[in-house]
Amino acid sequence: MSLGVLNNISAMIAENNLNQTQGSLQGTLNQLSSGSRINSGSDDAAGLSLANGLTASSTALTQSASNASEGVDFLQVADGALSQVTNLLNRAVTLATEASNGTLNSAQEAATQAEYSSIMTEISTINGNTEENGINVFSQAANVFTSDGTVSQSYATSALGSTSSESLSLGSAIYTSGTVAAATPGQVGKTDSYGNTIKSTDNVLSATGPDGKAVSIDLTAMGDTTTPAGALAVGTAVAISGGKALAGAVAAAAAAGTDSYGATIAVGDQVFTSGTTTVDLGTSTAPTSNVYVGTSLDSTSQAQTALNAITAAIAQVASERGTEGAEVNTLTAVENVQTTQSTNTTSAENDVMATDYAAATSNLSKFEILEQTGISALSQANSTEQLVTKLLQ
Repeated sequence: MSLGVLNNISAMIAENNLNQTQGSLQGTLNQLSSGSRINSGSDDAAGLSLANGLTASSTALTQSASNASEGVDFLQVADGALSQVTNLLNRAVTLATEASNGTLNSAQEAATQAEYSSIMTEISTINGNTEENGINVFSQAANVFTSDGTVSQSYATSALGSTSSESLSLGSAIYTSGTVAAATPGQVGKTDSYGNTIKSTDNVLSATGPDGKAVSIDLTAMGDTTTPAGALAVGTAVAISGGKALAGAVAAAAAAGTDSYGATIAVGDQVFTSGTTTVDLGTSTAPTSNVYVGTSLDSTSQAQTALNAITAAIAQVASERGTEGAEVNTLTAVENVQTTQSTNTTSAENDVMATDYAAATSNLSKFEILEQTGISALSQANSTEQLVTKLLQ
């Protein structure tokens, strides 16, 4: 090897090795201080891509488990409301059975009917006012969405129908005013006030319910295809009973008789008529607002008719609670699966990203020693050039 001063090759080699050592030492310190093996794309491009995908999946799974839990909460609110409806119906059974006996005096009959009417009103109130996070659990669709970031699934949590007294065949809502129109884009896919999913080809009645609240009724879904579009004309009406819509008319009765609920119709009473169905509205004045009529305990025969309807309503509510219970079990299973998947995905992401402290501390010692020896070697390489001056003396 010849001696020269033009280029100090040894020093250049020593400097290059020292720079590499310091870069590796800096990377090791980053791993130790951050706890992450990959702190930039240059550390492990493929590993970073994999870890980011796993993080996204874990985040989606965690929220999906929360979504499922919220769906269970929604259904449990519905179940609590249905439980109270069942309690009310059981009380109605007692009243109807008592009124069917024919041993009550007029004052007792009036008190029994008053309590029975109150029960029917309360059932409809529960139906219209039971909400979870602002969503009516009986009239609005609520779907639980779950995903791992790639595969998605929706679970319906609103298979529960209306539990108003009319939907349980315990009474009828008579709509004498309102407007019928084709479903708007904003209505399509949503549920009406009676739990029907509105389709683009359906006609919807927008009206005010007997309780004073705005309602939307999918007439097509409920079997009414004859009520024309536009505002309900004077004397025309739509009745909702037992989940069915009946187009008909309201007029004064020309003769006495009995309506479809067993109520006595007096001459001059305002009566809703649709085919063979008749409902005495209980007034001789043409209705100016929508009304509610239904089963009653005014006589032993009416009470016996009501008893049969109440028994059927209890079975219907029990069926709805069964549907709700099955959905709770499904969503609970979904929540458990999503939680397990999230845990396993997080574990996989940790395996890719987490610093191996045993290896990192070993590397730290190695690179610290190499840095010291590199500096020493660079110093020696620089001093070697001084030998040339000896030849010039």
